[in-house]
Amino acid sequence: MQDTEVINLGFNTTVNSKKSASKPNKDIQAIVRIVSLLLVLTIICSFFVIVNPGQRGVLMKFGEVQPEILGEGIHTVIPIMNTVEKLSIRIQNQEISTEASSKDLQNVYTDVALNWHIAPEKANVIFQRVGNHEAIIYRLINPAVKEVLKAVMARYTAEEIITTRGQVKTEVDTALKSRLSTYDIGIDDISLVNIHFSDQFNRAVEAKQIAEQEAKRAGFLAIKAESQAQARVNLAKGEAKAHQLIVESLTPAILQRQAIAKWDGRMPWISAGGGDNTRLFQLELDEIVKAAQKNPNQVRVDSRSELTDALLHEK
Repeated sequence: MQDTEVINLGFNTTVNSKKSASKPNKDIQAIVRIVSLLLVLTIICSFFVIVNPGQRGVLMKFGEVQPEILGEGIHTVIPIMNTVEKLSIRIQNQEISTEASSKDLQNVYTDVALNWHIAPEKANVIFQRVGNHEAIIYRLINPAVKEVLKAVMARYTAEEIITTRGQVKTEVDTALKSRLSTYDIGIDDISLVNIHFSDQFNRAVEAKQIAEQEAKRAGFLAIKAESQAQARVNLAKGEAKAHQLIVESLTPAILQRQAIAKWDGRMPWISAGGGDNTRLFQLELDEIVKAAQKNPNQVRVDSRSELTDALLHEK
């Protein structure tokens, strides 16, 4: 009985050992199959290349750029012999900060936003002459923008750059398009996002503005004073003219009428001579008027005696 149990135990151990040995073999076989499948898929995929939307594929044969340009979609190639470099033909945005000098030797700091793209039909030529996307930016775009800005800013004074900003932008746009078109790069738009000057220049501009405002204020005050003086002159002339008209309009009849209007009904008495020869005269209104007419120089009569002398002299 014990011998039977020993035999069964040995048999079970042998079976378990075989099962344990066969499990790693199955795992290895599965891994080999997966690797083989991936290798086959890789080899198959190497015969195809996919060009994404907004891209162009530059086909090369043993490193030599070919005239054919691959458009969007899937294309067949020969592995090892053919390689493909993909270039984006979408509009690219590049922000550049540069420094230049104005015509009056002021430092001009400009922040530029540039939208550009490569010509789709010239992708292979651009890659052959310049390189990939990064090479285009650092070898062409940045140097061209800086050089054009320096050339254009040098034609304007600092004040003109501010007041004619639209014209400056147009010149920069035209010059940059002309410069980059030789490399088959198109310019869609350029924006002068920010133009600023040195702190010293800003302080000088502020001082100038304050001086101009003060000058305008002083000119306004001078014009106001002149207007007020002219108004006073005109008023004086008007009053003098009015007085002249009044004097010219005082006819004897008018004077007599005014005297009658103010008369209280009592006639004046005037004494003439002295002692026993003293005479009293009662003046009539017409005699007073005649006495006034005998005084053409409008001499003022300050006393009754003067009026009496005038009347006696008349008689």
